[in-house]
Amino acid sequence: MHTRRQSRDAKRLRSRRIRALLAGGLVLGVGAAATLAAWNDSEFGSGTFTASRFGIVGSVNGGAFAEHNTAAAPASLAFQLPATAAAMTPGDTVYVLFSVKTIASSTTGTLQLVADPLNNAGLGQYLTYGVRTVASTTTCDSTTFTGGDATGLPANAALTVGSSAPRALAANGGTALNYCFAVTLPTGANTAAQGTSLTAKWSFVATSS
Repeated sequence: MHTRRQSRDAKRLRSRRIRALLAGGLVLGVGAAATLAAWNDSEFGSGTFTASRFGIVGSVNGGAFAEHNTAAAPASLAFQLPATAAAMTPGDTVYVLFSVKTIASSTTGTLQLVADPLNNAGLGQYLTYGVRTVASTTTCDSTTFTGGDATGLPANAALTVGSSAPRALAANGGTALNYCFAVTLPTGANTAAQGTSLTAKWSFVATSS
């Protein structure tokens, strides 16, 4: 049998255990409160992106530049000096200038001359041509052509041949590329060329860079 003293001792022991558990719970509670009170902060960044623009315009007189960006409405090239393209005889060479530059808000790029494969129709099968870039913005004749820079077009090329060397285009409507065309009806042209005609077409293909 338990004595009264043993009962009192047992109660005191249980009381100490309960106090110990409560103390442990209080310690855990303080720890949790400290974690929830941690400081925090953030940094954010943003960026704005805008695409560049690229475009070209052409001129037949070095001054009035405009877009001619469809095959249905090309710039009209008036070949002349000293003969006219409307009445060529064997040995004649006619010249014309065409200038190209970027638009005012354009990035840089390259430009390449491409010939229409149908340029060999009619009179085209007898004609040869050359193209050089020149410093003059208004004159294309035998003198400026001879002093011009090569464009990668072979000498006396067929009208179906284009340039193999792209040229650099300045940004924002900078210095134009002035292309001097020289088209020749060779001295030994076949008599079958008489009375034939051709409306030749070229395109200037520009690529941004």
